[in-house]
Amino acid sequence: MMMESLWVKIKGKANKADILLGVCYRPPNQDEEVDNLFYKQLNNVSGSSALVLVGDFNLPDICWELNTAEKQQSRKFLECVEDNFLSQLVSKPTRGGTMLDLLFTNRDGLVGDVEVGGRLGHSDHEIIEFSIIGEIRRNINKISTLDFRRADFGLFKRLIQRVPWETVLENKGVQERWVCFKTEILRAQEQTVPVCRKMSRRGKRPVWMSNEVLKELRNKKKDVSSF
Repeated sequence: MMMESLWVKIKGKANKADILLGVCYRPPNQDEEVDNLFYKQLNNVSGSSALVLVGDFNLPDICWELNTAEKQQSRKFLECVEDNFLSQLVSKPTRGGTMLDLLFTNRDGLVGDVEVGGRLGHSDHEIIEFSIIGEIRRNINKISTLDFRRADFGLFKRLIQRVPWETVLENKGVQERWVCFKTEILRAQEQTVPVCRKMSRRGKRPVWMSNEVLKELRNKKKDVSSF
């Protein structure tokens, strides 16, 4: 079984560094060759980014208080951690009496509020909760919308009245008539209803998040909680 990893870059503000967040699963009895590929990947990213790495590494023989290990593979993992100046922040067992799930960072003060406890669904691992302390770059949600407050409804009405509807709709089926009608309405709309750009305010929900979407998200959260 191959080691699995997912990496996400969290954009910082213009004068702040980006944060690289990694989530990993290392299966038990991982091949040393695959471990070495992961170490190489970690070497490449840890020197250039503010790094947070969390995951199930299945290395129960490591003593993180003393930074010692019984097995050779675990000692190589410790060497990689030390070579990349990573700090391990979990201090409690995460499965049974062992500490399989770990949390690393390469910057002091980047991660805080580390808590171990509680389980998700039928998992036999404890949840690790933590906060990433930093200022992120907030995307300003922009959307184009019709500004009916400034629409010229008088001109709109005149344009619609000028359409030779009998000729336009002659010898056409229901669907074709609907397409013609819609085309003329949109053509008049383009000439009489201006477009404006809206953006969400900082701290408010995104423009695309309608009440219906918000309701579905709440239902999803409720379903996960009852799982």
